[in-house]
Amino acid sequence: MAMAKSDKRWLRRHVTDLYVRKAREQGYRSRAAFKLLELDQKESLFRPGMTVIDLGAAPGGWSQLAAKRVGPSGKVIAIDLLQIAPISGVTVVKGDFREKFPADVKADVIVSDLSPNLSGIADVDQARSLELALAAIAFCRKALKPDGVFVVKAFQGEAFGELRSELQRTFRKIAVRKPSASRGESRETYVVARGLLAL
Repeated sequence: MAMAKSDKRWLRRHVTDLYVRKAREQGYRSRAAFKLLELDQKESLFRPGMTVIDLGAAPGGWSQLAAKRVGPSGKVIAIDLLQIAPISGVTVVKGDFREKFPADVKADVIVSDLSPNLSGIADVDQARSLELALAAIAFCRKALKPDGVFVVKAFQGEAFGELRSELQRTFRKIAVRKPSASRGESRETYVVARGLLAL
């Protein structure tokens, strides 16, 4: 079967991508690790001994980085519907974070690089992405410490205003960041939210 032009373009870009190469060299499972690394350098997200929950963790690049940052005295829990190969220093939970999570765990940091199955229809994908991000915010109410930090992927577009409003209702402080490891043409951004407000 012949490869479509768009697939060839993606493959060429992927193979020549600086962050893909760096991920391979440094042993990360995905180039996405460098997005979180840059966010950590700017926002000081992690410290040794922290508890981190990674929502939508597969293939595990963010969990790998978090485990390095919190060290052996910390705890990283990676949750995804997809299977994640074991990662040193990480507890992997296969399932939907909205349904399957130990109630007694409180995290210092919750990171969410969640992405829905994309349809290619912009409005539908935006709505699905927003739905996941709102579910992750609701999850923070149960699982994040009051002084904790939440990092969530967001896409610029119509749904972004609604997500931003919900974050402002839920947290004391939010900052929108676009790491250099995010591809320039992508509408992807990340929001760092701090200080859970009381209901």
